[in-house]
Amino acid sequence: MEIRLAADLQIDSIVDGLGIRTVIWTQGCKHKCPGCHNPETWPFTGGALVDVKYITKEMDKLEGQTGVTFSGGDPFYQPKECAYLAKHAHKLGLNVWCYTGFTYEQLMSLNKKNPDIMSFMKEIDVLVDGPFMQDKKSLDIKFRGSSNQRVIDVKKSLAEDKVIELDLDSKPSHHHFGRHDHKLYI
Repeated sequence: MEIRLAADLQIDSIVDGLGIRTVIWTQGCKHKCPGCHNPETWPFTGGALVDVKYITKEMDKLEGQTGVTFSGGDPFYQPKECAYLAKHAHKLGLNVWCYTGFTYEQLMSLNKKNPDIMSFMKEIDVLVDGPFMQDKKSLDIKFRGSSNQRVIDVKKSLAEDKVIELDLDSKPSHHHFGRHDHKLYI
């Protein structure tokens, strides 16, 4: 199985979720948000096709990372491939964040036509959802570009069948991201 990526794995990111993260940059996005910081990831023919097993071998070599973040492009245009990689991240004890231009509610609806979406959702700990909106851009919010975007605890949201947002303003001591513990504690 191959996934289309926009770039090599980015190691040691501190801006793509809590902790020190490795980012998987997917290629392809139909949202085309004005002001997007990665417009080169929009074309579905761009980037390169990479075998997912190559990526898992690269993930096996990671050291000092607390999690993996899927970004792009939009990872939900390749949900089966991303679910495979996210599952491997959990096996390594890493938590999983994902950025998408879809809203949580849109993904729940799209899942009815494409069950791979739910397979991926079940492997995500934190989802940053919604399109980037230039008129709602803010440098004062954590881990997102515009105030319409939400930072969602996916496990709790799926269990309670409603969106449960994370409180990113709580004290850092309430966040636990151990390498061998992929559960998210807030």
